[in-house]
Amino acid sequence: MRRCAWPLLRRLPARAGLALGHGRPAALAAASPSPSASASSAGDGGGSRAPDTSLFVPVPLKPGLGDAAGEDVGAELTRPLDKGEVLKNLNKFYKRKEIQRLGAENGLDARLFHQAFISFRKYIMESSSVSADLHIILNDICCDAGKVCVVGHVDDLFPFFLRHAKQIFPMLDCMDDLRKISDLRLPPNWYPDARAIQRKIIFHAGPTNSGKTYHAIQRFLSAKSGIYCGPLKLLAHEIFQKSNHANVPCDLVTGEERVYANEDARQAPHIACTIEMCSTNTPYEVAVIDEIQMIRDPARGWAWTRALLGLCAEEIHVCGEAAAIDLVTELMYTTGEEVEVRNYKRLTPLTVLDYALESLDNLRPGDCIVCFSKNDIYSVSRQIEARGLECAVIYGSLPPGTKLEQAKKFNDPDDPCKILVATDAIGMGLNLCIRRIIFNSIVKPTVNEKGEKEIDSITTSQALQIAGRAGRFGSSFKEGEVTTMHRDDLVQLKEILSEAVPPVKAAGLHPTPEQIEMFAYHLPDATLSNLIDIFVSLSQVDGMYFVCNIDDFKFLADMIQHIPLNLRSRYVFCTAPLNRKEPFVCTTLLKFARQFSRNEPLTFDWLCRHTKWPLAAPKNIKELVHLEAVHDVFDLYLWLSYRFMDMFPDAALVRDIQKKLDDIIQVGVCNITKLIRASQAAAAPGTADVVSEDFPLSRTKKDGRVASDRHSAKSPEALSIAVEAPTLRRARNLRASHSGTRQEHLKSYGRGSLANRLLREGLLTQEMLRQLESEWQDQHRNGRYGFGSKRDDQHSSKETGKKRK
Repeated sequence: MRRCAWPLLRRLPARAGLALGHGRPAALAAASPSPSASASSAGDGGGSRAPDTSLFVPVPLKPGLGDAAGEDVGAELTRPLDKGEVLKNLNKFYKRKEIQRLGAENGLDARLFHQAFISFRKYIMESSSVSADLHIILNDICCDAGKVCVVGHVDDLFPFFLRHAKQIFPMLDCMDDLRKISDLRLPPNWYPDARAIQRKIIFHAGPTNSGKTYHAIQRFLSAKSGIYCGPLKLLAHEIFQKSNHANVPCDLVTGEERVYANEDARQAPHIACTIEMCSTNTPYEVAVIDEIQMIRDPARGWAWTRALLGLCAEEIHVCGEAAAIDLVTELMYTTGEEVEVRNYKRLTPLTVLDYALESLDNLRPGDCIVCFSKNDIYSVSRQIEARGLECAVIYGSLPPGTKLEQAKKFNDPDDPCKILVATDAIGMGLNLCIRRIIFNSIVKPTVNEKGEKEIDSITTSQALQIAGRAGRFGSSFKEGEVTTMHRDDLVQLKEILSEAVPPVKAAGLHPTPEQIEMFAYHLPDATLSNLIDIFVSLSQVDGMYFVCNIDDFKFLADMIQHIPLNLRSRYVFCTAPLNRKEPFVCTTLLKFARQFSRNEPLTFDWLCRHTKWPLAAPKNIKELVHLEAVHDVFDLYLWLSYRFMDMFPDAALVRDIQKKLDDIIQVGVCNITKLIRASQAAAAPGTADVVSEDFPLSRTKKDGRVASDRHSAKSPEALSIAVEAPTLRRARNLRASHSGTRQEHLKSYGRGSLANRLLREGLLTQEMLRQLESEWQDQHRNGRYGFGSKRDDQHSSKETGKKRK
């Protein structure tokens, strides 16, 4: 006979929705939101989209172990639970349509409802004891109707289930707050200082080499104070030098360094900075925002939006393509500011030639061959020097100092180097004396708004930006020319250049540290990567804005998630500017974060040990690529030193060795053809036995029938494959008719674009490639399958016979 539970129940804390006996109506009524509450909630949401609940990660709860004294109050009040009966009733509860409807009304869609139930069932079944009120409800539900106790209903479990769901999904209780935090529909309101003044917006619109930036900079120099915001360190450095040479004191501010014009380190009235580093709190007379069309950039567009909306300047001079005029005008309409447009035309003529280059033998002084991969850079430069010509080399991952030295070498009329081989890195930041731009290819890998990699024809904007570098005003070439390496690319290039640049339709936005901190307050157990995902999922933007791609941020957040850091420090580490495809740099960031978390300063000696400094000049391409990665590591250290000065104390020493490393890299780039030959000589046997001096290489058609390597060369093997590509592709077109031909065909197949891609992605090694070749030959000898098998040969003979008849 069980003891009566009623006297003891009076001592229990009140529980929402607890109803004994005839509890079903009370429980359901308590759990169901009232019509007025539902309407209020819907109204607050403003018709916002439903959240992506796949991003909601449940917080794990440990099974109950009883009270502090180890006693099971519920069992003392009633009796121990029969876990078998409990399981049956829990499953019955899960299948109830009314319960599923109630869950949906309380924010639990089918996915969350299922996850919450699995967790709720696991919690009850694995707990040695549960709360007394839940224990009593479960006991009453499990009792037979004929017993003395009042029989419960499975619906009485819903309040307890909902309470558990909100514990593992805390965002359910604060969804309205999260929506308000992630509401990005009024970005102008984020900058009250800028809204407090009436700014004058002047848009300097025109193509490359039209003088638009020149006129904006003249106003910048004549002002009492000013700020220049550019997309590259090279551009900021150029304005910094121009200003100081014009006796206008100007500081340089980039992510990695701050250089003062005044010796006593007083801030100068003028600042040249990379756009991410501009201050939205400091008042200026004039601000210049360069390359405004990059406001649409999927990764960095937020920085242009922030500068345009937030700079506190009486005059803001915006420079860029005319395609951005309409968007800038619309954005300024929301701030109550008018836009004055000044249009510029190109200062020197630019001609699209009617013929392609077709052969490197047709190169002339002042030519620049534009490639879209390092592999093409390496192979083209090697073939040029094989013809007795010197060439300068510029690509994106080179240090700024090396780029400037290569540009200086190419521009120097007394230097024998008259040819430039470069990527689209020449499109901004370098003044080059180019007569003719030659596109080696007109396709380029890009990253779309979703973070997906695509290989497609270059856009009109990109083509104009690159082609416009020819015939720069003030250079020795008064006219510019543009063509392609391959004849069949020229028609398409002409079509691309003749098209109008599509208008810029939206400006980028990015969650701020403050917004993420508020999210973390509501969701303290969520990871930073998950916080960002939920933020983007709930964010609301109007048609003039989009949320920038955050894949790089999430990659770093996941990489350092296991390291104990406070949220603000973690956020800073995740915004570090690095290439996540560089393993050495990523590993270094991980080590930085780990030592930072232990409150151990990252000293100069530690960094030297990690990078094995001092380093020697590179002997092959692989060593050159590693030196570039070490330079990026030094950049990373300097970037962090301006955010955590006490933990990265040796910035001056690191800057000194970075300059020395820049000199070492310059030596390597000057001898790049020697490095290429050394890389090929060191490659595995069978991968570098054919080196073509014919030019047409790495051409990628838009339809994807021929794919080439569009990534940096990470190994000598990959480089060898890229250089050999044309001959190998021709070999694949020959039909194998005897054993020796089949073997050559197999080798060509093994070194083709698919093998290249598998090698590059680490899914295939040279040893595996040789083993596949051996197995293929064995299978052919056994007559099983393969290129030129008996069946193929017989079929080929029949087809040939038919044609003869």
